[in-house]
Amino acid sequence: MRYNIKLIASASLIISLSSCVKDFLPIGENLFLDQKLETLSESFPAFTFQKKINKVQTNGLPLVQLGEINHPIFGLAEASITTQLTIANNPFFGNHRQEVEDDPNISDPNLIPENETVKSVYLDIPFFTNQDDADNDGVIDSLDADPNDPESNSDGDELTDIVESQNNLNPLNSDSDGDGILDHNDDDNAAYQSENKVYEIDSIYGNREATFNLKIYELTSYLNDLDPANNFETTQAYYSTQDYFEQGFYNAVLFDDLVSLNFDEIRFNFKEDDPSTENIDETTQVETRLSPRLRVPLDISFFQEKLINKEGSIDLETVINFQETLKGLIIHADNFSDDIYMLLDINNAAINIVYEFDDYQTKGTPDDVSDDVVEKVEREFSLGFNGITVNTLKNSLFDAAIQEQLILTNSNIPSERLYVRSGSLLGKVRLFENENTDDNQLIEGLRSKSWLINEANLIFYIDPALASSKELLAQRLYLFDYNTGFPLSDYFIDGSVSSSGRNSNKNVFGGLLEYDENNVPYRYRFNITDHVSNIIRNDSINFDLGLVVSADIDNLTPINAITDSEEELVYPLTASLNPLGAVLIGSHPDTSSEDKRVRLELVYSSYQ
Repeated sequence: MRYNIKLIASASLIISLSSCVKDFLPIGENLFLDQKLETLSESFPAFTFQKKINKVQTNGLPLVQLGEINHPIFGLAEASITTQLTIANNPFFGNHRQEVEDDPNISDPNLIPENETVKSVYLDIPFFTNQDDADNDGVIDSLDADPNDPESNSDGDELTDIVESQNNLNPLNSDSDGDGILDHNDDDNAAYQSENKVYEIDSIYGNREATFNLKIYELTSYLNDLDPANNFETTQAYYSTQDYFEQGFYNAVLFDDLVSLNFDEIRFNFKEDDPSTENIDETTQVETRLSPRLRVPLDISFFQEKLINKEGSIDLETVINFQETLKGLIIHADNFSDDIYMLLDINNAAINIVYEFDDYQTKGTPDDVSDDVVEKVEREFSLGFNGITVNTLKNSLFDAAIQEQLILTNSNIPSERLYVRSGSLLGKVRLFENENTDDNQLIEGLRSKSWLINEANLIFYIDPALASSKELLAQRLYLFDYNTGFPLSDYFIDGSVSSSGRNSNKNVFGGLLEYDENNVPYRYRFNITDHVSNIIRNDSINFDLGLVVSADIDNLTPINAITDSEEELVYPLTASLNPLGAVLIGSHPDTSSEDKRVRLELVYSSYQ
């Protein structure tokens, strides 16, 4: 008898496996029966070190700062502006280019000398305004009775905000046209101009009614876009310590007078009445509306000489030629009646020049010269601020406690307090181990534990002595890689968006000012779970962290900064955009503040 050897072997294997299954037990079934998974928290040390910025790059910023303010801790902050003006290549004024007017070969009776003459010149730098309207009812949130309900009634009449807005009425005034008849009973509100706007100015610190002497000068030093120290091969960096006014780089005085700020919408009526509209006097109607701004008149003769009279010359052929002729402006303020410090929208600033010229009019009968006349015609021409702008930022008269702390800046001694101030003071933070030690015993101990890290929060408590200075207290801080200037991984992971403004985005990552149950500011908290997990679980480098003020959490453009020890830093642009700061309890406080020392809190899960 012949047997199929392969078949017998296969059958034997199946029988063998079947018998093995009977004895197979689930591995680890009873392994954790006597343990339970618990979520616990524990605090770990974080060491803080004070750093001082000697100067920070201030060209290329999205705004400019101007004014003066005294901080009870950080001392006197002063800001002035030096800026180039820009112009289109080879502009002309009037109807014809100068070379056409001067060409003897052109025999056109309509071509006459235009005699362009400057009538007015104004510097316009807008304030930053808040027009947030979450419910789209026509009332900005700050003035809305309920910013999340379009059916709210902010003026207390019988019409909701959205109904009044849709009917071109004023939802903030129960009698829009001021005729004594309330809107819900008024059949004629035509006198009210619904295009008028109410603005909230959100970037002015100090006393908004303060007066000050504003001085605007002609700049006499050319601002070069390329760095001469590097053979003009790289972009020139301009720093906060560069003071062109103090160095005497100014000449003509374009404005010098006492001013106060106006936060109302600026409106210009039509200059002439249209005879075709008999029932409407256009001179009582608004033609142009401008948002609130710093608006000052400049010297007319200066721009006549430096601009209008140079039509057709080589000085206006290119923007470079123009900037070498009119190098720019210095905007300086002093003699303040009280503190006032402004953030201004330089990207939408302009010098607006109104000029008039002679215009030959044929009255529609080009073949009949008997009715021809020469009339004055007005035009407007604008110079932009798209060239180099440098903010001079000075900080002086620090509190004695800061002076003492700054003595330790370069000694690598952990700090009792941590002072952070936009553009001048920052903190350096190291987790787990003092930066002066080479061992990583604590980190290695954590790596040996079977912890699942759920959350890691780095918490900074505010020194109670500064908590009362709410207006000058930083609304947000920012944490980054001190060595490279790069954001932490937790910043990139956080995609949260807030309706409270762009500096409130990424609120999971944190750094926002928090208030206690008595509405007193008391701490800043950062969620750095991914960063800490990478250190413990992935053997990532425990690099130093930088702590600065944040004015715009979405704008982390790197700029240059130099510390007082001549250390070069890649500094986040967001940390140089306002005069605010904070005093924090550091890693080595006195016994009275021991409970508020900076700490890293880990929330983790572990079998117990």
